[in-house]
Amino acid sequence: MEKNNPTITRAWCIYDWANSVYSLVIISTIFPIYYGAVAKNPDGSSMVNFLGWHLDSSVLFSYCISFSYLLVACTSPLLTAIADYSGHKKLFMRLFCYLGSISCVLLFFFTKETFTISVILFVLAAMGYNGSIVFYNSYLPDIATEDQYDKLSARGFSLGYIGSVLLLIFNLALVLKPTFFGIDPQNTSLPPRISFLLTGFWWFGFAQYTFWKLPKRQTPGNRQGSWLLNGFRELKKVWQQVKKLYLLKRFLLAFFFYNMGVQTVMYVATVFGDKELKLESDALIVTILVLQLIAIPGAYGFAQLSKAYGNFSALAVAVLIWVGVCVGAYFTYTENQFYLLAAFVGVVMGGIQSLSRSTYSKLIPSNTRDTTSFFSFYDVTDKMAIVLGTLAYGGIAQVTGSMRNSVLALMIFFFIGLVFLLTIKGKRTQVNQVAA
Repeated sequence: MEKNNPTITRAWCIYDWANSVYSLVIISTIFPIYYGAVAKNPDGSSMVNFLGWHLDSSVLFSYCISFSYLLVACTSPLLTAIADYSGHKKLFMRLFCYLGSISCVLLFFFTKETFTISVILFVLAAMGYNGSIVFYNSYLPDIATEDQYDKLSARGFSLGYIGSVLLLIFNLALVLKPTFFGIDPQNTSLPPRISFLLTGFWWFGFAQYTFWKLPKRQTPGNRQGSWLLNGFRELKKVWQQVKKLYLLKRFLLAFFFYNMGVQTVMYVATVFGDKELKLESDALIVTILVLQLIAIPGAYGFAQLSKAYGNFSALAVAVLIWVGVCVGAYFTYTENQFYLLAAFVGVVMGGIQSLSRSTYSKLIPSNTRDTTSFFSFYDVTDKMAIVLGTLAYGGIAQVTGSMRNSVLALMIFFFIGLVFLLTIKGKRTQVNQVAA
């Protein structure tokens, strides 16, 4: 592929703009609130029946997220190997994108009567989002030179933050001021369902520009035979390479532990503000919006820091700030303290996400054609970190009776990740360096 082509890199970044609305609207804000309202029973309880199981709606919500992550984590290595072998990376990315966006559109029909099928659609939307990300990320080393990875990765995340905030603001106006849009204020279920519809259309629509401009990966020679069988062979070949790449393995260990803390904080921050600080939902939504906006300069700032001092040093700084965030969260008791803490989270949230993606791109062999397969290991590490991190957070909170103790446990994850980072801090990010 042609590298550093402005049209292609712009199209790649636009997919961040397209799909980030899912994580903000569906995972973090409007959908969880609407889901909780639909699941609430007349007696005030939140117990629901789902496929014969009788359980609390919040537990079902977390199980759905975990199940979608685990399913994608288990299947993505093989699917990415098939994509590399067949040269159909963009096709797989498109299929997952359509699965997720169309599922969001169909959530428009989410009511008490359609609860079971809507929960299944929620799982499919999560699978579509998470499944498309690995193929999307793997384009970075294909379309840019190494000196552009950090900047381009930051640009993608920044566009995602901006796009998701714009749509969320419109959706919030729709929910809070329905009469302005000609909607009967008594019909409280319609505005949030319209927001799910708009999220799916936004994701599907803007992704078309990405699919139009991103080139298809050409495969060498005449590749025939079973995609499945050759996919296994391709995955085995990449795994043999990964075992020899010392820096890449070391980075994945560091990434696993510090990402366990990062992703858990991002998923439970609003829950912490609600349960521990008793903040109103309006204040929590405003906090989420501020987080997205502050993350933009954070992403670019850490890209500049990595340019000056190297990726591993910049990541170590970010992880140290996350340690400080955990300590600060433990001693946070007021609304203003929570806002200040959120500002720090915003700065390092954008920086560590964009820099982790670009750092991993630098550690992939520059002459490989199997970039998608290599990124499947990054994706599996990311998904398993989320599952284990959220389980650890919830388990510690349940046993000790306080989320503050869970926050201290997250600090341990960050420390372990920092130790692994510091062991490779002074080394060059060259893919040819292998274990002696």
